[in-house]
Amino acid sequence: MTSTRPNITGANGDHFQSHYIPNTTSEQAEMLASLGLDSIDQLFTDIPAEFRDPALDLPAPLSELDIQRELGDLAAKNRPLSSGPSFLGAGSYNHFIPAIIKPLITRGEFLTAYTPYQAEASQGTLQVIYEFQTLICNLYGMEVANAGMYDGATSLAEAALMACRVTKREKVVLADTVSPTYAAVIRTYCQSQDIAVETVSPSAPNLDAKTACLVLQYPNFFGYIEDLQSLADAAHAQGALAVISCDPTAMGMFQTPGHYGADIVTGDGQPLGIPASYGGPYVGLFATKQEYIRQMPSRLSGRTVDKNGKTGYVLTLQTREQHIRRERATSNICTNEALYALASTIYLAAMGKQGLRQVAELCYHKAHYAAEKIGRLPGYSLPMSGPFFQEFVVQCPSSPTEINKKLIERNIMGGLDVSDQVPNGMLLCVTEMNSREDIDALITALSEFK
Repeated sequence: MTSTRPNITGANGDHFQSHYIPNTTSEQAEMLASLGLDSIDQLFTDIPAEFRDPALDLPAPLSELDIQRELGDLAAKNRPLSSGPSFLGAGSYNHFIPAIIKPLITRGEFLTAYTPYQAEASQGTLQVIYEFQTLICNLYGMEVANAGMYDGATSLAEAALMACRVTKREKVVLADTVSPTYAAVIRTYCQSQDIAVETVSPSAPNLDAKTACLVLQYPNFFGYIEDLQSLADAAHAQGALAVISCDPTAMGMFQTPGHYGADIVTGDGQPLGIPASYGGPYVGLFATKQEYIRQMPSRLSGRTVDKNGKTGYVLTLQTREQHIRRERATSNICTNEALYALASTIYLAAMGKQGLRQVAELCYHKAHYAAEKIGRLPGYSLPMSGPFFQEFVVQCPSSPTEINKKLIERNIMGGLDVSDQVPNGMLLCVTEMNSREDIDALITALSEFK
């Protein structure tokens, strides 16, 4: 939208100055005048001149064949999870994905479906969303769930904003055991709305009457399970909400967040039939109590009957415009992750209660086997105590980054270096995908690294 772009004359004689923003020269002048500006360039004066319209140092164009070769060479440098054992988790997990999922989600009617505004043309998609919501409610022990957020981090940030709307307070308190990346997203969401964000220890949260919510993770970032009941009670005692980000796989064997009195529960649907895939795209999970349904972000699919008594599905309670009109919106979410919500729905339906429980138990027992063996190795220890699920922290005799380099030489992907939180700490994850031979190979390798 600058004077160097070509002018285009419309059918009514107006001149358009940009291919991309369809407004006329006179409309642009009117908008600039209302802002008290003389030119479009003045809109960008806050950006330092050296960062405006920088020259792009791009390589010369390549033929399609050369591009394919170059991309193939780059792809060959990747290490697929299937090429060897992986013990990396921290929010993206290597879980079993039933073969039934891919052929179903790649059917044309699902793969190409747009956001389902028109109920009469979207019954299949809306029903999937409704079933997804129902399963998430069952999984988390909550009353209502929405149609899917972007991922675990943004769904948790949206929950913090929702808690501020419900309580009419402007302070969010984070447990210091919440994922650092999740915490960073929450701070980003809150800073533009002048919402204060504080970090506390779960052992002494010290909440006050200004607190909108206490944000927890279950299991926490380090894999351990905190006393959710006492923490939820502490939040409620101050009139605040208990917001919990929850690993859905853990629900195969642990009590639901709803059991402990959670007000809003979020999570990442990635463990439910979605590949790790470079960290996304995933699908966010979001559930809450019925009394807060009007403040819930994203979309909600409801089931009803038509005039003939036949079952039908519709988007309900919220209109499309509610997510566009900033001053009235409860969310900046303008779409839903329906395709991956479908994948998670198929996963939960295919696995069933017993299958999900079996996966959770395998993760639990394999992780505890690994932790017990590693904790006996000279120079290694488990610096944290308490119950844990599939992740745990190991204190190593040397830098975890250096140990991981040695592990990858043996085609073993180690854990996440968390030395900034635990000296020489490595966060390891063991799932049902790790065989006993995989775990023993890790233990043998670690025993040789000092």
